[in-house]
Amino acid sequence: MTVEPFRAISVSRLAHQLKAEGRSIIHMEFGQPSTGAPAAAIARAHQVLDQDAMGYWESPDLRARIARLYDDRYGVAVDPERIVLTNGASPALVLALTTRFRPGDRIALARPGYVAYRNTLRALHLEPVEIACGPETRFQLTAVQLAALDPAPAGVIIASPANPTGTIIPAEELAAIAQVCRDRGVAIVSDEIYHGLSYVGPTSSMLQFAPDATIINSFSKYWSMAGWRLGWLVAPQDRIAAARAHIGNLFLTPPSLSQHAGLVAMDATDELEGHVRTYARNRDLMLQALPAMGLRKIAPPDGAFYIWADIGHLTDDSLAFCEQLLRDTGVATAPGVDFDPVEGRRFIRFSFAVSTAEVEEALARLTPWFEARTT
Repeated sequence: MTVEPFRAISVSRLAHQLKAEGRSIIHMEFGQPSTGAPAAAIARAHQVLDQDAMGYWESPDLRARIARLYDDRYGVAVDPERIVLTNGASPALVLALTTRFRPGDRIALARPGYVAYRNTLRALHLEPVEIACGPETRFQLTAVQLAALDPAPAGVIIASPANPTGTIIPAEELAAIAQVCRDRGVAIVSDEIYHGLSYVGPTSSMLQFAPDATIINSFSKYWSMAGWRLGWLVAPQDRIAAARAHIGNLFLTPPSLSQHAGLVAMDATDELEGHVRTYARNRDLMLQALPAMGLRKIAPPDGAFYIWADIGHLTDDSLAFCEQLLRDTGVATAPGVDFDPVEGRRFIRFSFAVSTAEVEEALARLTPWFEARTT
């Protein structure tokens, strides 16, 4: 099956080319924190490098610490044996799909949604069943929409907070989705990579409503360790052996150094919550400035660090729009067509996971550019 490119990468490539030519570039095209790993995690990595030759390894201490996270955050008991450490969330997604589904299975997901869901499904010969989700459902799929699918899909991918919109599914809706899935025999894969990044209160885990759900998470977002390539899968009890067989053949283990650092990072709460406060300030600045630019139709950014903005009054080619915006202002953004192949041509995504100073500078550049086109 055809796997479409991740078009934001071409925008980023252009951004780096312009930077090499001496241009000042602000990177708002990718969903990665501009901060580094917590200081204590970096210090631990230096220590390990001096003391340990390392090798293929899965840290039992890290798995136990992740299990404790579920108890602390959600009041859910998770056996550490269910936790499989991975090279980030992307291999966790592959494991989730290959251990629960067979080629040809139909998997439901929201549109707009993370580009790699659709493309990974296709690469694995699974059929994406995209559910159009707009302002009326806060750009999230609902239990009613899942119940209406005929025939029922084999599985569903849930993302809350979501990429590209940042919207969060309320606890009562997660419970309703879980009930529909139980009634119809639909397996749940829940991507919880943006948990910890919420501006509207605590975020619920699907494990609170569906103990047999498959959970994906990563150190890339909240823990600010994207380059360390460390994530995990919480596998249902009856899929643990399959998950371990698949990872052993496909990916081996995540980097040993990252596991040592990740264990320490999990207790760097003060530093990490400081990052969240920075994102909250950046979010507020964006929400205050965008309407004055004519960008009044945006998804509610409940969590993560994204703003999904309708630019349909300006273009029906979001990729060309992002490229021109970058050339004119030096601000790199993500074209909506990555996340929604139908409606995304009239949307763009901003990432505000940069410094507050960069957000302020970006807004100073963007405001006259958009105002000139709106008027």
